[in-house]
This record gives sequence, C-alpha cells and structure tokens, in this order.
Amino acid sequence: MDPTLPKKLLDGYASRLDAAPDAMSAFPGESGDRQPVHTVYGGAQIFQSDTASRLGSVALRMLEQYAPDASALSAALGRDPADPIVAASYPRIVEKLQREPVEDFRIDFEDGFGIRPDADEDRAALEAADEVFAGMEQDTLPPFIGIRVKQLSPELRNRAFRTLDLFTTRLVTRSGGRFPEHFHVTLPKVVSVEQATVFGEALAELEERLGLPTETLKAELMIEITRSIFDEEGRVNVARLVRAVGHRCVAAHFGTYDYTASCQITAAYQGMTHPSCDFARHVMQVSLAGTGVWMSDGATNVMPVATHKGDGLSADQVADNRRAVHHAWRLHFDEIRHSLVHGFYQGWDLHPAQLVTRYAAVQTFFLESLDPAAKRLSNFVEKATQATLVGDVFDDAATGQGLLNFFARAINSGAITEAEASARTGVTPDELRGRSFLRILENRRG
Repeated sequence: MDPTLPKKLLDGYASRLDAAPDAMSAFPGESGDRQPVHTVYGGAQIFQSDTASRLGSVALRMLEQYAPDASALSAALGRDPADPIVAASYPRIVEKLQREPVEDFRIDFEDGFGIRPDADEDRAALEAADEVFAGMEQDTLPPFIGIRVKQLSPELRNRAFRTLDLFTTRLVTRSGGRFPEHFHVTLPKVVSVEQATVFGEALAELEERLGLPTETLKAELMIEITRSIFDEEGRVNVARLVRAVGHRCVAAHFGTYDYTASCQITAAYQGMTHPSCDFARHVMQVSLAGTGVWMSDGATNVMPVATHKGDGLSADQVADNRRAVHHAWRLHFDEIRHSLVHGFYQGWDLHPAQLVTRYAAVQTFFLESLDPAAKRLSNFVEKATQATLVGDVFDDAATGQGLLNFFARAINSGAITEAEASARTGVTPDELRGRSFLRILENRRG
C-alpha cells in the first residue's frame, strides 16, 4: 500500500524539524564530565591552598571521636547497628576522607564573607587568587573549585564585578594564564534574564581581555528566589536564565533558605524537605532535563558540633556532645537521601563534619540498591529486544535507561568502580560511559 503522505510533504516536515532547536543539546555544559557529589562553601577570608585536606582531617577526627566503627555510625544515623550496608560503606568513607575529602569548593564572597569595607574585599580577592595558585602548584586543590561573587543588585553589582575582576586577573598574572581544570564562577540570587545575560557577557569580556580560551570561566546560577522559578509574568524562568548566560553555564544550585524566605515561610519551618522546596526542585528538573546542566540541592544548616567545649568534661557533658553531633548527622543524612531520592545528586556542605554524612548517605544510597539494580539491568540487556520481567518488577526501555543512569551515578559517586559495574551487569565500560540505553540495544541487536 502506498503511503498517504507524499514525499515532498514528508521532506518539508523533515526540513522544518531539522531547523527547530534541539533542547537536548541547547546547553552542552559539562554533561560528559564527572559531577561532584557536593560543593563545600567557605568564606574567602579563611581559604588556603590546603583547605581541602584540612577539612578532611577534621572530618576524620570527628568520625573517630563520635563513630569509631561501622556499628557506631549506623546507630548515629538511626539505622540498625548491624546494618551490612553501613558496614560495607564505612571503610569507603574513611578512604574517601583520606584521599579526596572535598570534591568541589566554592570560595565565598557572599554570605560566607559578608559586607565588608571595599579595601578588605579587594585584599581578600587577591589573597584568595594567590592561594588558588599555590594550590595549583602544590596539587592540593579539590577536583572542582571556584568563587561565588555577590549578587547583581543595584547595591552590590559593582562590588561583585570588581571582586571577579581582581581575582581572575591576579590568578592569570600569577599562573601565566592557567586556571584549574574545572573552575566555576557562581552568581547568587539571580532573578532576571538581564542579570544572567550581563553575567555571561562579563565572563566573556574577562576572557578576551586576559587572553583566556573561550569558556574557560564556567558559570553557575543560584536558583534561590521565587522570581528565579517563575518570572513576573508567570513564565517558568529557570531555563531562560541558563540560556541567557550561554553555553558556559554548567550548573544551577538551589538555595533552600533564601527560597523559603521568599515564599514567606517562617524560620522555624524553613528546611530542605519543606514541600515548597520540592516544588521548586521539580520545576528545575523539568526545565533543565536533557540539557546537561547539573543541578545541586541546598544545605543542611544544623551543624554537627559539640555543645560543650574544653577539657575535663563530665560524663553527662560528653554524652550531650555525642547526642548533638549524632542529631545533626542524622538530619544531614536524611536530608541528603531526600535529595537523592528526588534526583538531586549534588548538594552543599557547610562544615567539615558534614563530609562524614555526605559520603555515608551517597555510599549507602547506591550500595543498598546495587544487587537488585544489577540483576535487572543484566537481565534486560541479555534480552535486549523484548520487555523483561524480573520477579514482580516489569521493565521497559525507559526503566532500562533509568537503571543505566543508576550505575552511571553510582560510579560517579565512587560507591562502585566502573569495573565492578561492568562485571555485575554485563554492560561494557564503553557502554557505561556512553550512558545511552538505546545505544546498548543497538549494539546487542547487532
């Protein structure tokens, strides 16, 4: 039977579709690269070239003091002390804190620095650049690093651009034009397309003036005001803001407390798991799905610190300290898991002791689902051309991609190695890196 639609008309459809923008490639970002599991923020005035290792040392001391073994950590997190998943993750956590305690660090000139005299911020910008250069020379920087400038409000925009200029110019001067491989500049409280556009143009201008390759300065936007989610006309604003910055925009970070405050939620109820935050995060997900732009969740603001300080503490005071640290660890652990369940695989950390629960949450999240996920993906790949039933779970192609995404994220987080994932699933390392279930199906169908 001859097709109803003539070839000329079909060719017209094809040309129109080819000319349409492809949302999946609109923002290439750094989608093919490793995404850090967290970003640690710290005031620029205290940043040093070895900050990452010093934070790791503090985290290890806290782990030794308040959870010296797997059963103690499991109990602190509200799990069974004999939990085999925590037992399996505990040595991985220790190794991670020793080897690479911080994956991403943001030198902060906003909340962590505050409003100070211009001379103080000028000096801090230059000193922070010197410390980054020293870290480059000593190989002590985390894999990802950058700065957060102040917002582009009328009162602060000149200060934001001056700090950005001073820092980048000093680093280029000291390093001979070199930058850390993954260097990000974070803009907080962005609310308008104009702000995002100007931010992107300023980064491009700096690159040209300093002789840097295009898009050396990667950009991140903080989505932390209601107007960042919907603009004044009720349009979804997230993708518009990202697009306005251009291809250099690699990430969107959610700001929990500024966002809930802008929703008029009182301080007692502001937090990571408030329904308003889930709504905002889901808007971010829908807006940025398929773009390659990373999404990061916010921070837990209850710190795992001792209530009583000093030597010679009583038994009751020691017990109070343990309860305070364990309470904060459990809250942080639970809120990270909430983020992971909702598809946010990166978040902020504000205190070195939170590194313990960051890695505990990430490791256990993937390890506890590893065996069933491996079985399902292996079975699906084995029968690549047909739907597969494993137990009472029915898989289709979309689920196959979801399972593949699980292993990509598990490898990215360090919960398992690429070799372990390949051995468990039958998916080759190249296929795991490709992250396309359809491509795997094509390979299997041959």
